[in-house]
Amino acid sequence: MRDEHVRALSRRGMLKGTAVTFGLAAAGLATTGPAYAADASVRATSPDGRTSVTLSVVGGALQWSVLRGGSQVIDTSALGIGLSDGTTLGTDVTVTQNQHWTLNSTWSPVYGRNGTVTDHYQEQRWNLRDNVSGIRFSVQARAYNAGVALRHVLLDTGTATIADELTTFVFPGGTTVYSARDENEYTPVAPGSIPVTGTSSTDQGPLTDLPLTATLSSGVIACICESSRVNFPRLMLSSVSGQPTALSAFLMEHTARGSGPVATASTVTTPFATPWRAVVIGSTHAELVDNAELVLNLASPSALADTSWIKPGKVFRCELTTAAGIEGVDFAVARGIDYVEYDAGWYGPEFSTPDATKPIDAIDLPSVISYATGKGIGVFLYVNRLALSDADSLFALYKSWGVTGIKLGFLNDGTQAMTNQITGWAKTAAKHRLLIDMHDDVRPFGYERTYPNYISLEGVRGNENFPTATHNVTLPFARNIGGPLDYTICYGQSRNKTTNAHQMAMAAVYYQPLNFLFWYDKPSKYTNTANWPGLPWFNAVPTTWDESRTLTGSIGQYIAVARRRGSTWYLGAMTNETARTLSLPLSFLGTGTYTATIHADGTPGTSPYQTPVVVSTRTVTAQTALTVAMAPAGGQAIILGPS
Repeated sequence: MRDEHVRALSRRGMLKGTAVTFGLAAAGLATTGPAYAADASVRATSPDGRTSVTLSVVGGALQWSVLRGGSQVIDTSALGIGLSDGTTLGTDVTVTQNQHWTLNSTWSPVYGRNGTVTDHYQEQRWNLRDNVSGIRFSVQARAYNAGVALRHVLLDTGTATIADELTTFVFPGGTTVYSARDENEYTPVAPGSIPVTGTSSTDQGPLTDLPLTATLSSGVIACICESSRVNFPRLMLSSVSGQPTALSAFLMEHTARGSGPVATASTVTTPFATPWRAVVIGSTHAELVDNAELVLNLASPSALADTSWIKPGKVFRCELTTAAGIEGVDFAVARGIDYVEYDAGWYGPEFSTPDATKPIDAIDLPSVISYATGKGIGVFLYVNRLALSDADSLFALYKSWGVTGIKLGFLNDGTQAMTNQITGWAKTAAKHRLLIDMHDDVRPFGYERTYPNYISLEGVRGNENFPTATHNVTLPFARNIGGPLDYTICYGQSRNKTTNAHQMAMAAVYYQPLNFLFWYDKPSKYTNTANWPGLPWFNAVPTTWDESRTLTGSIGQYIAVARRRGSTWYLGAMTNETARTLSLPLSFLGTGTYTATIHADGTPGTSPYQTPVVVSTRTVTAQTALTVAMAPAGGQAIILGPS
């Protein structure tokens, strides 16, 4: 009886799949191949022909590999899913159907790195049958100019309990990966040498978080990310004993900070698609940064019919008094800032009996919100997750107060339940037309496309910790590839290990649509504007863009990015602890002449912070090659406006 049931399921699946394929073929998009009972191989190739992803079955085992310009990016690696009953899907399979097609479209994000995103790929999709259990599943593999992606789909109707993902990433010899766990700085190591981390209450082992960047001896650079993670645990990667160039998928069983129930498996309703495993690829380090939109292309389109209320912008954090809030609003108006925020403590202690419905006596919140609204400034409120027992009621209350957005703190991303809580909070915030900024150890998965009010997240060793310049010039090639970055720019801070021009450049180098500026500061610090030549830059620089171009860069070394809003370009350049000079062709400019307002490092001080910002102007055109000199841990911030 069991075999007959399996055959019936397989037949229904074949009929359904054929109907889908026929529809695509009729549109001139797809073709269908026969079933494969033995070894087989198919390949999806990017539209520009440079990148390909190959699916193979060898001896019944499912495998994949990736090439870029003829160089191996991912060598032969395993695929599959492990179920809680011990079934392994991918180790003994038969291919029942092959579908393939090419799609080409464009879409416009609510905000982003570019005003229009091209979604152009070739896909190969294998329907498979597990020869032991009879379970049907499929693997989708896509090749884009920007990289490749794949995911598993459980096809049978019912439920499944997933305990493991068998995906591995085998790199060629000589590969270095940039490993970081939780909110630590990045460490460049061999794939087989990820440090062993974790405690008894967290996941333990040689584990690293995503995004995970790898530099290959061929010169290619790749960043592993995930996209469209819904109802599924967060992915980490682990070194593999005895395989020095391999990393394997690890589905988190604990929350990132170790609080909350342990979940060794995830039950899902099937059919069910796992998150996309994306490999963003660049032939140069600069190209990798420009290919980051692959993560968004893999995410589901916006679920919101009306997004007109979603506005990216700059934020200033106020001290916890009414007067500071009023002063912060005035500062925001004067400095071109869009929002003010009350952070932790505005409703009292956040870890002991928190009540996020009542501000402390020192804050007359209705007066501050009313004053801000009258000045065109929005208000954000910080909320620790411990105060979110009824998010719907709390968010409705905030909306009734006139609040614009929420910054959620101490989130414990990791398990399936926490993924659902995070996505649920984003949906609930959207219901009440509130922006949401997710803080602490959360990791990106393209959800800002599906719910654009999910406008930013942290998930990084933050700038408020005063990290090294090397860390700062690693992030554009690593964490920021996965999605928006809340990095709290600390201009003018004596604790910085960088120059002020380096801090200024962050506003153009990083993609951060909700950009917290002047972290740790009071408005009174900047009363004498002559002491702070960087202020006009921060007044002007936007947080969302019509066009972005990475001009040059090398992970952990330096970077230069130009971004356009309207007819004006904003160029940021940053270096590590090594002083360097870059020659940057301005061929991206339009016709005519432009005035370049250059904020550069002056003569290096005793410490990087003491290096002054020197402002100059010059006329440039698209034929100009701009010489950009940077002090140790320095940078430049340049406005290029039509003359």
